[in-house]
Amino acid sequence: MEKTVILCVDDEKIILNSIKAQLKENYGNSFVYETAESAKEACSVITELMAEDHNAKLIVISDWLMPVIKGDEFLINVHRKYPNSLKIMLTGQADYNSIEKTKKEANLFKYIRKPWVQSELFSCIDSCMLSF
Repeated sequence: MEKTVILCVDDEKIILNSIKAQLKENYGNSFVYETAESAKEACSVITELMAEDHNAKLIVISDWLMPVIKGDEFLINVHRKYPNSLKIMLTGQADYNSIEKTKKEANLFKYIRKPWVQSELFSCIDSCMLSF
């Protein structure tokens, strides 16, 4: 059975811990949960995961405002390497142009504003699963 990985990327550890805890509480062991505190770290995690299982399904939940590489550029890079991955931007900082750019160039699945509502996040993940 193919595994599905949810990778959460945010430079704030408290946000990562919160998202991961909410997802695990709702979905249990249905997914592999990974976190990264930067786009660079996330790229390493993705490379490692995909080397282990080439058929893994990948859902990336990324903040936009991060040091060095912003979330839109990160998600565009992920899309170029893994076009079948599903990308979600979870942020309170992105401007309209960045979101539109990510929709066009990274096939952004969904944009969710911070602070997020758990039910919206869960609904988005459920929709992701139907889209694979």
